[in-house]
Formats: sequence, structure tokens, C-alpha cells
Amino acid sequence: MFESLADQPPDALLALIGLHRADPRPTKLDLGVGVYRDETGVTPIMAAVREAERILLDTRTTKSYLGPEGDPVFVDLLKPIVFGVDPGPRLLGVQTPGGTGALRLGAELIAAARPGARVLIGTPTWPNHAPIFTAAGLTLVPHRFFDVAGQRLDIDALAAALESAGPGDVVLLHGCCHNPTGGDLDRAAWARVAALVRARGILPFVDLAYQGLGEGLDEDAAGVRALFADLGEGLVAYSCDKNFGLYRDRVGALFGLAATPAAAEVMRSNMIALARVNWSMPPDHGAAIVRTVLESATLTSLWRDELLRMGTRVRAVRAALAAADPRLAFLTTQHGMFSTLPIDPARIAALRADHGVYMAGSGRINVAGLQVGDAPAFVAALAAVGWSV
Repeated sequence: MFESLADQPPDALLALIGLHRADPRPTKLDLGVGVYRDETGVTPIMAAVREAERILLDTRTTKSYLGPEGDPVFVDLLKPIVFGVDPGPRLLGVQTPGGTGALRLGAELIAAARPGARVLIGTPTWPNHAPIFTAAGLTLVPHRFFDVAGQRLDIDALAAALESAGPGDVVLLHGCCHNPTGGDLDRAAWARVAALVRARGILPFVDLAYQGLGEGLDEDAAGVRALFADLGEGLVAYSCDKNFGLYRDRVGALFGLAATPAAAEVMRSNMIALARVNWSMPPDHGAAIVRTVLESATLTSLWRDELLRMGTRVRAVRAALAAADPRLAFLTTQHGMFSTLPIDPARIAALRADHGVYMAGSGRINVAGLQVGDAPAFVAALAAVGWSV
């Protein structure tokens, strides 16, 4: 049966974890894997999450299945965080295993509605985006989104791609904290995209995975809210893994906006049917934590304060890097945990071998992997390998 299978290369980013772990140098820096780290270098369990888990331990009476749609209270509590004002019965949502599960479910929903549909996808993007949409049988139409060498957004290339598309086409957009570049659309760019999406009849599919880790919860959702105002249809893949620190619990949701309440019910039934054959029932514990936090005004306030401090720390590291080397000033114009440096593979290899600096082969760095005090050493390592903008 399996003799015909071809060996698949390991995920380069995950392989980086093993290389970093095996490095004995105490000064090594892990800028590869995309998880938040605090000022001690640890991915913490948030205090609000820990208290919610204590409440669940004391009060839960069953571990029985959820339905394939997951926890509807969890989904409803997320709606105002994502959308601000609830659009009403045209908006629906189902719980998913992480943002990745939401992306795959959305891709399969699109494929069920329009097999082989074209998906406009900006480059560079999260490496898992293309495989997810391709595996669902959709057709990728790449366009340039970010110029790494010039460290600038190419909004004109995005606009040109949208102007060449039409009804039945999909555009994938990062809601905030772009992975891997940190380059986000500003208010004017979101308005331009929204106008083109509506005029051309394109379905927007927004990946919102890092809300709150950029400029703030409401600020990071401003683009999505502007886009979905007065919109006929759209999808949002949401992740709680990052802003609640629930990475290994895989907590997400797929939201859909339909043209009418009746169409929303049809969309929901299709989401549930697709979820049933993918994972049957979503895992409950992480979503129950989020629901418990958001049901409590006290825990919600605590979570918001913690998330604010996380975003503030990331911005402080960006500022420290820019202060240590003016050539890195572009980092302060970008948002979230990631940026992609214009650096070649040979220098990336030299950083790892000679200085214990581990980053993705693309030049993407996890800013949250650094402490403010690491900035001089990181800049010195860049200089030692001859990096320049």
C-alpha cells in the first residue's frame, strides 16, 4: 500500500527547534518558532487562563462530547471582540481546532460552493496557507504583498490583483500582525481594499490569528470591522492560541457572514457537515477556558491587562532593536511578533553557526524571542556576518 509514497521533507521551522535545543551556548537566541515569550524567555500560562482552569476543575461535571459545531457560547462571546457590533443573524460561527482548523474548514466550504475557486494570496505569507488551500482543491493566484528588500507594503500590487478578480474569486487577507513580515494595512489601505472587494464581488477570507499583539484588541480588529461593514459575504478564521496563550490546546473559530439569515443557516449546516468528517467534535478544554474568561468581567479585565502587557513588550523589543541599529528602524513601523529581515541564506547560516542566532531560512524573526537587553548582541551578530540593508 505505502511503497509508492515519497519521503516528505521535515518542516524546516520545526527542525530549527531541535537545532536550538542541542546548542550548548548560553547566549543562543531562538527567533524561529512563532510563540510569544515573556521577559524571562518563557511562554507563560496567563493568570486569567490559570484561574479559569481552576474554576473549570471545581465546577465541571462531565467530559461528554460537544456537537460538531463546538461550544456556541464560546463563539458568541468572541463575536464582539472580533466584529465590534454583532451584524445579527447573518453572522454565524463554529468552533474549530485552532486557526489552522478554521482555515481548512473555510477552504473546504469554498470548495464545496465553487470547486476549484481562485484564491488571491499575497506573498510572502504564512507557509501553511498555500498547502491548506491547495489540499482543498482551490486554485492559488499569488500576488506581491510585501517587498522584503524595501521593507514596504505593495498596496498597488494588492489593488491590481483585486481589480483583475471578480465574483467567485476569494482574497486571503491577514487581519493584523502579518506573518511573516509584520507589514499591516493601515486604515486607508483597508478602505481601499474594502471598496474593491465590494465593487468586484470578491469573497474576503481574513486570517485573524494575533489580535491584541499588535496595537491593541480594538485597533487590531479595525481593518476587519471596516471590511465587514456593509459586506454581503465573508469569512474570518480566528485563533485564540496566541492572545490567550493556549498554543497546545488549539482554540479557534470560523465565522461566516452570509447575504441573508436564511443563507447563514445553510452556510452553518455545511460548516457543521464538513467539520463532522474532518474532526467530528472539536476539543473542548481550551474553548471552555476562553468562555470562562469572557463570561467573567473580572477575568476579562485581567486578560485584557495581560494581553496589553504582552503587546507592549513586543513593541519595546522592536524599539530597542531600532535604537541599537538605525538600519532596523523599519521594525517600529511593523506590528506583532514577526518581521522578515532582508538577509540571505548564507548569512542566516553564519548567524546560527557562529553566533547561536536561530531564525527561519526566509529571514523571518520572532521578535518576541528577544529580550530588550538582547538587542545589542543581536545587532552585533548581524554586523559580524556583514549584514546590511
